[in-house]
Amino acid sequence: MTSSPALTAKAFTDRLKAIQSDVELEKIKRYFKSGKGEYGEGDKFMGVRMGSLFALSKEFVDMPVKEIEKLLESKIHEIRAGAVSIMNQAGRLKKITPERRKELYDLYIRRHDRINNWDLVDLGAAYVVGAYLHDKPRDVLYKLAYSRDMWERRTAITATWYFVRLKDTADTFKLAAILVNDREDLIHKAVGGWLRAAGGPHPKELIKFLDRHAATMPRTMLRYALERLPKKQKEYYMQLEKA
Repeated sequence: MTSSPALTAKAFTDRLKAIQSDVELEKIKRYFKSGKGEYGEGDKFMGVRMGSLFALSKEFVDMPVKEIEKLLESKIHEIRAGAVSIMNQAGRLKKITPERRKELYDLYIRRHDRINNWDLVDLGAAYVVGAYLHDKPRDVLYKLAYSRDMWERRTAITATWYFVRLKDTADTFKLAAILVNDREDLIHKAVGGWLRAAGGPHPKELIKFLDRHAATMPRTMLRYALERLPKKQKEYYMQLEKA
């Protein structure tokens, strides 16, 4: 396929630079200086509101994969976020072809080294990885769950959101069991959040999981998982301690 000049990495980057804001950049710097931002080393920021970035990504939804990969190579966080947002927007399209979906999935997995922050994972995992795997074997998610790279582990659980929305929660609970004692807080939050979501369509499975793991699972993970349960159930599980 011949790339349209309008759908290149350079064109996207130029458009992104045009909406850069020094005010937004200062907000980002304050956010990370406060310790609230949990990003990988070496990330740089240009100062672009995520809402504006997402809107721009929709205009580039048909960008060829080779151009998206060029965006992923950037050290600028918003440019990489743009790449993943384009992939996400494309993955949500009803008209997307199986070939395009596979290309995006392959790129995500092959260049996971560039999808190395929680927001990038959360932006792309469900509709790029999960959407591709929903009617296929899901062994890759279990491989990712055992990865030394915490962003790959986060992808493993986050990708299951696509399944959960279809009330298919088996893999969410299985992957959560693998990650239940993970050392990273950002994995605790993801697993707890996805347990909560999976408990919506299948509350009995959530209770079964909690009965087995609540006493030993990280408190942050447990609190996230309990959010939609009645007060008395929350209190019961929170007071459990390892025997």
